[in-house]
Amino acid sequence: MTAQLPLPDPRTDILRRVQAALVARFGRVVRPADKRRSPEWTLVQGLVGAQTKTARSNASTDTLLATYGTWDAVADAEVEQLAALLHLQTFPDMSARRLKTCLLAIRARCRAVDLSQLAAIETAAAMDWLEALPGVARKISAQVVNTSTLDRPAMVIEGHHRRIMQRMGLVPPRADTTRCYDELMPVLPPEWSGADMDEHHLLLKQLGQSFCRPRQADCPACPLRADCQVAPRGP
Repeated sequence: MTAQLPLPDPRTDILRRVQAALVARFGRVVRPADKRRSPEWTLVQGLVGAQTKTARSNASTDTLLATYGTWDAVADAEVEQLAALLHLQTFPDMSARRLKTCLLAIRARCRAVDLSQLAAIETAAAMDWLEALPGVARKISAQVVNTSTLDRPAMVIEGHHRRIMQRMGLVPPRADTTRCYDELMPVLPPEWSGADMDEHHLLLKQLGQSFCRPRQADCPACPLRADCQVAPRGP
């Protein structure tokens, strides 16, 4: 009896259609090489960025490095000083404490705030290493390995991305970020690179801000309506 090959997961083709529809609506969103920061910078940006617009978190991260010169010097700074420099963030005091705790933990493991060793290890192992740090969960670990100079194939999933995948039925309705990641990574189109995954995430973020909003979603105008499970059907 001939063994049957497993059928391809239909979500893979849906994700291809999603990407094509988003590019058609918004155009290409490609992160230039000079916009890929070091893993350390990317980690800090993630740690301080809770519920804050990306542009503000980027500015705060640049300010920290410009003020102290090195991430080790940031680790040595007083929490009150860090909070003052993080005044643009939604939660500056929390961000300052979380940042200092994490940077000190890296130095305890590596003798310096240096993530260069991640370049030599496999992507999943690099994410496990990062998620053992205080304050680092799946979104930040994926962000560090995908959007930094490491440029690895890991899907960054934030609130907009997760909500759209839930509404489309590609992940369970109450799936958290880690569950979404575990559900989606095996069914991503195999031809997608790390840069493709980055663009997919950025396009979904645009969709979540403009059409698939948390409330008052504009389903009739949404480019993904045909594949969505919650969009109203009609002429």
